[in-house]
Amino acid sequence: MGSKDVLHRLIDALPENELTSAERFLTGLLEHDAMLRALDAAAEDDEPSTPEEDAGADEAWQEYLRGKAVSADEAKRRLLP
Repeated sequence: MGSKDVLHRLIDALPENELTSAERFLTGLLEHDAMLRALDAAAEDDEPSTPEEDAGADEAWQEYLRGKAVSADEAKRRLLP
């Protein structure tokens, strides 16, 4: 039995009060951004971070907490000609 046949059987077996949720979920799969699909399919990064990376992440977090963060748009304005 193919995957679509299985999905059809599952949908047919759903109680009426769950159909709207199933429809929203399936619609979301169709509308999902290609980049998000690629990220969802990617293997989890299991490489441990280095002490330098940890220190940089902590420094960035502390700057954010002090209100020193900039938006992506502002960063683009500063970095791109």
